[in-house]
Amino acid sequence: MFTTMRDDLQAELQELRDSGLFKAERAITTPQSAQIQAAAIGADPKDVLNFCANNYLGLADDPRIIDAAKQALDDRGFGMASVRFICGTQDQHLELEQRVSQFLGTQDTILFSSCFDANTGTFEALFDARDAIISDQLNHASIIDGVRLSKAARFRYTNRDMADLRTQLQAAADGGARRIVVVTDGVFSMDGYLAPLGEICDLAEEFGALVMVDDSHATGFMGATGAGTPEHLGVSDRVDIYTGTFGKALGGASGGYVSGRAEIVAMLRQKARPYLFSNSLAPSIVAATLRALDLVADASELREQLFANAALFRRRMSEEGFDLLEGEHPIIPVMFGDAVLASRVADEMLARGVFVTAFSYPVVPKGAARIRVQLSAAHTPEHIEECVAAFVASREAARA
Repeated sequence: MFTTMRDDLQAELQELRDSGLFKAERAITTPQSAQIQAAAIGADPKDVLNFCANNYLGLADDPRIIDAAKQALDDRGFGMASVRFICGTQDQHLELEQRVSQFLGTQDTILFSSCFDANTGTFEALFDARDAIISDQLNHASIIDGVRLSKAARFRYTNRDMADLRTQLQAAADGGARRIVVVTDGVFSMDGYLAPLGEICDLAEEFGALVMVDDSHATGFMGATGAGTPEHLGVSDRVDIYTGTFGKALGGASGGYVSGRAEIVAMLRQKARPYLFSNSLAPSIVAATLRALDLVADASELREQLFANAALFRRRMSEEGFDLLEGEHPIIPVMFGDAVLASRVADEMLARGVFVTAFSYPVVPKGAARIRVQLSAAHTPEHIEECVAAFVASREAARA
């Protein structure tokens, strides 16, 4: 049987390669940072600048976070070997949940192994066939998968289109939904666009709906204290459910959470399957994340540097004639349209010592292939100039 399947898979994989859609991994031999050693699989690693990590504040290799993780290994062990409700809850798990709630200004928080699990675990636990979920068209895959697990009626609105959101809210209300929730990314990861949370909250309140925000690409560095897009856009107290990750700006390791109204979190502890049936976060991750939250509280200079770096990169790339999506976020897509061209440019960039990644269908729409550049507070102006120069040279080489 596998002989036939193998032939089919080999043909499909070759088709992906021929169309420029094959995702090739590159091995990193150093800690995650602005400067790393990396190479294509099978090749010798080389020193490169890293412009495609979610390491927004540059904390992934911060020695203070690493020391906290090391100490936790000695004090608390390697792993919990249990789920939370059996014997997998340490006092520091409870402390981290409390700290996240304080940071975001919410009533309670529940930890998950990842934000993917947080999103997939939320909808089935809270919404059933009597309810309606209204999701932005470009929401993260974890939201899409989570919505599919629920028996609730599903509605989708065009990305950031408030007229369409109103239409979907009206349809859900007309359908007699008991509960309605509007769910959106705070930042859309392939575009760097911010969700219009003020308008979303206005419409949700008009229709008596809940608001849920996945703020993975904003927590730690957007807003006056780094509490994310709701703080940045002045709607913190109007968001009912936050989800987010510790795997990006908050140290870049792993783990996620749902934070918000106390009763919602309490129900997730009873019914969210990824929480009930997954091992607790490792003690070293918990301790390191607690330290990361300490650092973020005093990270105003890092946040300022991050956005200064993003502004410099935007200005220089525009001066060199590249097509960039507009925005204020340190996710900056450089648009190429053609998937093969974008992939070739990324390969040329690596050869010139700059690590970036091309994205194409199905991750982004057909004809909208891009290289998503992500700035970090750890980048210097010299790093940025080197990256721009590599883009210029690689564009010419890829088109030759």
